Amino acid sequence: MTHDHSMHHGHGEDEGGDSCCHHDMHAKPAGPDTAPDSTYDHIPPGYAGTVWTCPMHPQVRETSNTGCPICGMALEPETATPEEDTSELDDMTRRFWLGVVLSVPLLVIAMGEMVPGVTLPGFMKTPAFNWVQAALATPVVAWCGWPFFVRGWRSIVNRSPNMFTLIALGTGVAYAYSLAATAAPGLFPETLRGHDGRVPVYFESAAVITTLVLLGQVLELRARRATSGAIRALLQLTPPTARIVREDGREEDIALEAVKAGDRLRVRPGESVPVDGEILEGRSTLDESMVTGEPVPVDKTAGDSVTGGTVNQTGGFVMKATHVGDETLLARIVKMVAEAQRSRAPIQGLADTVSGWFVPAVVLVAIVTFAIWLLAGPEPRFAHALVNAVAVLIIACPCALGLATPMSIMVATGKGAQAGVLIRNADALETMEKVDTLVVDKTGTLTEGHPELSVVEPVDGFSEADLLRLAAGVETGSEHPLAAAIVRGAEARGIKPGSATGFQSTTGEGAEAEVDGQRVAVGNAKLMGRLGAFDETLASKADAFRAKGQTVMFVAVDGSPAGLIGVADQIKATTQEAINRLHAEGLRIVMLTGDNETTARAVAETLGIDEVHADVSPGDKKDVVAKLQAGGAVVAMAGDGINDAPALALADVGIAMGTGTDVAMESAGVTLVKGDLMGAAKARKLSHATMRNIRQNLFFAFVYNSLGVPVAAGILYPFFGLLLSPMIAAAAMSLSSVSVITNALRLRTLKL
Repeated sequence: MTHDHSMHHGHGEDEGGDSCCHHDMHAKPAGPDTAPDSTYDHIPPGYAGTVWTCPMHPQVRETSNTGCPICGMALEPETATPEEDTSELDDMTRRFWLGVVLSVPLLVIAMGEMVPGVTLPGFMKTPAFNWVQAALATPVVAWCGWPFFVRGWRSIVNRSPNMFTLIALGTGVAYAYSLAATAAPGLFPETLRGHDGRVPVYFESAAVITTLVLLGQVLELRARRATSGAIRALLQLTPPTARIVREDGREEDIALEAVKAGDRLRVRPGESVPVDGEILEGRSTLDESMVTGEPVPVDKTAGDSVTGGTVNQTGGFVMKATHVGDETLLARIVKMVAEAQRSRAPIQGLADTVSGWFVPAVVLVAIVTFAIWLLAGPEPRFAHALVNAVAVLIIACPCALGLATPMSIMVATGKGAQAGVLIRNADALETMEKVDTLVVDKTGTLTEGHPELSVVEPVDGFSEADLLRLAAGVETGSEHPLAAAIVRGAEARGIKPGSATGFQSTTGEGAEAEVDGQRVAVGNAKLMGRLGAFDETLASKADAFRAKGQTVMFVAVDGSPAGLIGVADQIKATTQEAINRLHAEGLRIVMLTGDNETTARAVAETLGIDEVHADVSPGDKKDVVAKLQAGGAVVAMAGDGINDAPALALADVGIAMGTGTDVAMESAGVTLVKGDLMGAAKARKLSHATMRNIRQNLFFAFVYNSLGVPVAAGILYPFFGLLLSPMIAAAAMSLSSVSVITNALRLRTLKL
């Protein structure tokens, strides 16, 4: 879950709306591999309150929401909460509506004459009426636009130019010039006056630009809230209270925070499971789709584990709490998603570098534009120079550029979490697209991970039931997983294991015991040879079963061969489809297993796996990954256990299978909650779609800025007589940011 703080908070609700975030060269990418920049971390040791951070610059950490010193955005809490903080959106909305109320009459006064058939009364054209325009514009620029000036000033103080630098400069220049022209028109030479001898004023431009930028902020904040919707949906899954069963049998509802590990809790039909735990009594069907992304309800009975936030459907049960608070799977998922959303993808370095040089370059272009129009433009020269320079400053805001990557990452990590694919950081999401080789562990990844009885083959004189009763009698005393599979298989077929005495096991051979008065041995060919019960016919049958991926044990009764029993670790139902999907994506699948070569080859042939390494020790797994990488492969490794952790860490992308309760989750870039390979196919599809979305956003933002600036500077004027009004520039700038976010939100509709 990459990112803590969930971006939520409105999602970014940045302080001011922000968004724009345009990051710049001062921003060091703080990914998992880079040390955080301590110059922006102002959290004292031992601080226990809310930590505020910037979604675009995770190295910024403050004790209060003072705004990001790098990009000007509002900060948001590092730790997610189900309630949304809409203070930023509410503030921007209030400022926007006041701006609308005052800017509309201002626009009518200034531009009314340009509308065919409209003639304004004569008094509106007198210089004294400029004071009315000033009275309408001043609250808009000074109060509605105040956050932009604060951020613009901070960007200069911090030597971190951003979009607010340009907005504050553009509106500030237009307003200050107009105020001077109204208060002291006599200071202006003839060359600056219009055809009617008056000094033109641009109060309407300053006010309307401020209002349009506020509209962009409001739309953007609303859209950004949607990017964090997935994380808030996860947070709202846990109920606020839990029903505790006291020692004396009394039951009462207590706050979720008061639940401790070891408490007994009752969960009734239709309720959400409050915390992670284990069922003590009762049985039920649970909807676990919020964690696994799988819609099929799962049957649970005493001894089974349950996950906080899943929904109990049919029966009621009493459970013991095992993980509470931040330890629950859901809390860890939310934390991981939030951290992922705040992490920076390598592709973002491109946008950051461009943004860092972009703002100073734009200011330079605006100055050059002003100079050229002043020296060579048509009359009134100063007016044209000022208007075009302001248009350049406004349209060039690199806001869309800064938002392009983070917005897509936020939506994608939330989307992945809902489908049971947890992305640890943006780097893993970006690398996943380039992967060409997937290394998978067989047991627990391709297969169910627990062996089941599959074949019972008695010799003449024994029935299947007899053979199984005797063998299960011996194996009742054994701890081995294969023994447990035989006992479970017998019970599933309604056969009660015989009662055994004198149990003894021989490592590397098998086990023997006296069952219902007969001496029974269950083991391999070596044990049978020692007992004189080896049979060639059974041995060749055993080879045939092994070739189908089964583990075979021989059974002897009173020193004579009685038959054989085959146990197989069943291939998961979804494995074949997942491998087909991954092959269709062009991936090469390599299987690693500690199993013998024959069994491993059988599974590989069934599934169409490209390469097999059998009899591999945990230490060798890492070497296989290293060897593939040395050959130029970009490797993803999927594994589920502590023994896979070194290989997961070494792979370009580590994929942890299962609920991630172990070291695997810590060393992997992607965790598949459900623990089957279909999740790897989903992760691959998600990374493709996300990177394509980011490239579209970056292309759009780059092209927009590269075309917008020359048009605003007046490059089309000599050919077509076209100029771009600063107000149109402001509308276009706001729309560019909103369009980038809207494009990122399309990822929510992706079918994984």
